[in-house]
Amino acid sequence: MPGIYQQTLNNSIRATGVGLHSGQKVFLTLRPSGPDTGITFVRTDLAQPVSIVASAANVGTTTMATCLEQDGVQIRTIEHLMSAFAGLGVDNAVVEVSSDELPIMDGSAAPFVFLLQSAGIAAQSALKRFIRILQPIAYRHPNDAGASSKDSAWVSLSPHEGFRLDYQLHYDHPVFARHSTQSRVDFSTMTYIREVSRARTFGFLADYEKLRELNLARGGSLENAVVVDDYQILNDEGLRLEDEFPKHKILDAIGDLYLLGHPIIGEFSGHMSGHGHNNELLRALLAQPESYELVSFADDTAAPGGYAVPPLAAIA
Repeated sequence: MPGIYQQTLNNSIRATGVGLHSGQKVFLTLRPSGPDTGITFVRTDLAQPVSIVASAANVGTTTMATCLEQDGVQIRTIEHLMSAFAGLGVDNAVVEVSSDELPIMDGSAAPFVFLLQSAGIAAQSALKRFIRILQPIAYRHPNDAGASSKDSAWVSLSPHEGFRLDYQLHYDHPVFARHSTQSRVDFSTMTYIREVSRARTFGFLADYEKLRELNLARGGSLENAVVVDDYQILNDEGLRLEDEFPKHKILDAIGDLYLLGHPIIGEFSGHMSGHGHNNELLRALLAQPESYELVSFADDTAAPGGYAVPPLAAIA
């Protein structure tokens, strides 16, 4: 049957991990869901479970992670799992979590990719819908208006036949001087699995120590982040990828952008930006309906770029 169709999980699957900030064990269950239901997170640790749809409108705080919030209930650090859903083309799923944060796993999306592959991915009866970018749109925080080009943080979306992501970092630091600080990815499921999903979150030792003093990052360690001191990478194994730093930012962006509820046909660019910039970009896009359109492909050969091959076929 031609066309690119929505996908969900073939089976439910469970996992456990540690919360980045709490340091406590977190139980996670991923379940199939029907067509057009999207990704829904459920807090199962509450007396009355609370469901929150993964959407840009439901994003609360974006300090160090993307957090969904509804009626005072939070679910933090969703971006790596959302990135894996986007990378493998999963449109509809239910995520049950026993805490206010998802497990950090190894700091990348690779463990979540493994979970999704283990559960299996099933095609559904409804066509997948894409958001095609029609007009360029950008976001720069007002505080960065007078910053130099190398220090200014910004993000943008522009028309492109496919899904391309470009990201650049700039730190006046010896470690970043020795490694790639810019990366570009033309999206496909296999490119995502091989080049993006393994990139780990990173941070500076001084910042980590400050967070611990605030009773945060209690689950953080060299097992789930690349940690940099004043001169070097502290992880014995070093980097997994030469461009692991910007690749992780691309991984985050893929997860944050998937809060639109649909894959993007367009080009994302980012410079020194983070989760807050990504969410503001989505809100700016949604506030200008003329800047995008929803499209489906009844003929799979008509889909652009990495979307031309259904993700299910690419995994097999």
